[in-house]
Amino acid sequence: MQSKERDTFPTYLQTVHKGCQLLLYCSIPTPVINNNTWKGSPSLLATQTRSQLSGMGRLQKILIPFLGLVLAFWFYSARETFKPEMLKGKRVIVTGASTGIGEEMAYHLARMGSHILITARTESKLQKVVERCRELGAASAQYISGTMEDMAFAEHVVKEAQTSLGGLDMLILNHVGTSYFGYFDGDVGHIRKLLEINFLSYVAMTVSALPMLKESEGSIVVVSSMAGKVGFPFTVPYSATKFALDGFFSSLRQEFHIQNINVSITLCILGFIDTERALHAAADVLLVPAAPRAECALEILKGGALRYRELYYRYGSTRLPLLLRDCAAELLESMVRSRYRLDRIGPGQRRQSPADGAAGSPHR
Repeated sequence: MQSKERDTFPTYLQTVHKGCQLLLYCSIPTPVINNNTWKGSPSLLATQTRSQLSGMGRLQKILIPFLGLVLAFWFYSARETFKPEMLKGKRVIVTGASTGIGEEMAYHLARMGSHILITARTESKLQKVVERCRELGAASAQYISGTMEDMAFAEHVVKEAQTSLGGLDMLILNHVGTSYFGYFDGDVGHIRKLLEINFLSYVAMTVSALPMLKESEGSIVVVSSMAGKVGFPFTVPYSATKFALDGFFSSLRQEFHIQNINVSITLCILGFIDTERALHAAADVLLVPAAPRAECALEILKGGALRYRELYYRYGSTRLPLLLRDCAAELLESMVRSRYRLDRIGPGQRRQSPADGAAGSPHR
């Protein structure tokens, strides 16, 4: 990570730790022991103490998430301001870039003057995106088409960056395999295939790109979902792959810190975005509005350039509900279910996305 983040992040952790200690200390009640009460009724004292401790537990469950929210707001607001010049001349791979968020990221990078290598399955769509990127001012723009079901292709994309770009500054992993939106049908084979595309290919590309990223002290940007933080109905296979991404890249980030490897990892937690795939899958089922994909793409690039640990978009509909995950899990799950028009999707009903290699998930 950059020196600024190395200095700031431990300070943030220390502040959170001290704040939680203070909160715990202040919330512990001091029993008032009356000599007469103690002598006459020891059970009464025990009952009072248990009642006080129970009240303390409820107070902690409410105040600790609130303290975390306040500290998180302070931390993110104190961070460096993004400037488009940060990505000028940078060598960037964007996967899943023929449509949706990946396509929009390619256009933003082009306007910022980056060297861009994009990939997806459909060559004709990639050609149009590359042409548009060149019109928008990209330092260079090229594509390579293929499927991420093939680990050899995933590694080949990275090697192409080394050959044609001379190195790599940012790896943006955004592609997803085709899935369905509906009740889980017990198809284990489908989950295995989706894990290869949505997870193992991410691992393969990261391993191949690490030598170049270590040399450039670059960044890995992993596009994930709220479905990788909280269990959502109707996206069981997709959600499983996103949870896997969180586990792998969060653990890898820890090892980078320990080994002083100056490569940042930004995990992007997205809500309902207005991509063709998401709207087709769930626009008439979800009760929440879709966020604009162009704005989402820009926020992802900002988070990667500023080397954020995690990026939440939109913040209010993603990060804030997660504060309930540990202290009020059942409430959070109830809130998640309330977002759906359950009468519009029944057992046996499946909605397939028409997009290029896209998941029928409402969370991307």
